[in-house]
Amino acid sequence: MNQNTNKIVAAKNKICLALDVDNTQHAINVAKKLKEHVGVFKVGSELFTIAGPSILEKIVDVGVPVFLDLKFHDIPNTISRVARVVTRYGIFMFNIHASGGGEMIQAAVEATHDEAVKRGLTPPLILAVTVLTSIDNKILQKELLINQPVEKHVQHLAIMTEENGADGVVASPMEVRVIREACGEHFQIVTPGVRPTGSSVGDQKRIATPSDAINQGSDYVVIGRPILAADDPIDAAQKIAEEIARVL
Repeated sequence: MNQNTNKIVAAKNKICLALDVDNTQHAINVAKKLKEHVGVFKVGSELFTIAGPSILEKIVDVGVPVFLDLKFHDIPNTISRVARVVTRYGIFMFNIHASGGGEMIQAAVEATHDEAVKRGLTPPLILAVTVLTSIDNKILQKELLINQPVEKHVQHLAIMTEENGADGVVASPMEVRVIREACGEHFQIVTPGVRPTGSSVGDQKRIATPSDAINQGSDYVVIGRPILAADDPIDAAQKIAEEIARVL
């Protein structure tokens, strides 16, 4: 492989495709079609609710890494049990809410690693969701009564997440740099709120382009409709990979 090819491969592996579709077969078809063009496939609340837990096995069987995006948030004992169940599916990563606190994060980490050892599996990465990309300073301070700017609160949650043993966080592109500075290069950062130039913003408030997010230090960018709804999804994914490759 030449240097440019290596960059394209590295770039496509940073794309996490949100499987925001409404039936199992469609999700499987998309995974098969795009498995060579994106790095990770995200199963979120809609698809999981429609298809059930078996969708994880079916997408894993396609031979692609799976990110289970259900944002678990509960008491530590419940999260511990959930983490064990999730680990058994052989997925690549899953997330919990950082606002559940350090004890909850520790419970998820300990249960995940213990279950993986028992079953001879590679433990999935555990990510903590910081502040949803639909939340801005006004909502955070006026509605949630958190008297900090979003960036400062996200950084605080990221540091707490690292201190309690999780692998990384989910955070908007706007906070990637301060997280990277606080938590180091090993810490995984997955970035939603990513929109290629010209795409609809929707209900997102803290967004950036794929190249901007990667340039700030994100490890993975979550992208859905700009690829899924494109006339040619493969071409759309390739163009995003090319954009990312230019900043690698």
